[in-house]
Amino acid sequence: MDSFAKKYLIGLVAVIIIAAGYWYLNRDTRVADLNAMLAADADLADYPYPFRVQSLSNGIAIMGSPRTAEVPVMQFLRTAFPALRKTAVDDPAMMAAQDRLVDKQSRAAELVTSEADVQAVRWELDERWYNEQGVFLNR
Repeated sequence: MDSFAKKYLIGLVAVIIIAAGYWYLNRDTRVADLNAMLAADADLADYPYPFRVQSLSNGIAIMGSPRTAEVPVMQFLRTAFPALRKTAVDDPAMMAAQDRLVDKQSRAAELVTSEADVQAVRWELDERWYNEQGVFLNR
């Protein structure tokens, strides 16, 4: 390796180390703490959707949600629970699954807003979760 290549490689490694250090020092540890709290909750642990805080700003926690006005709850339930894929919307099993989702999402919001620095939760569609399940939303 000639001297230019060595200097270039050393400079590239230095830039990567500086960038990693900057990211580490400026990451939002509070969001990580809130997500650890959610992950440790026994009531949420057994649910197929992992409720997570995406960001926290001015007392408002932005949390991922598997449903919105554009993505109905039935799409989520049929994705998260394969046994419900061919179940009718008014079937008791589907209704029970919907009630369970409401309970879990409410529990996640309760936990996050119980923290002193969080006044409210705003829900945003978690497209990443759908993509990880092999569902690509056309919005």
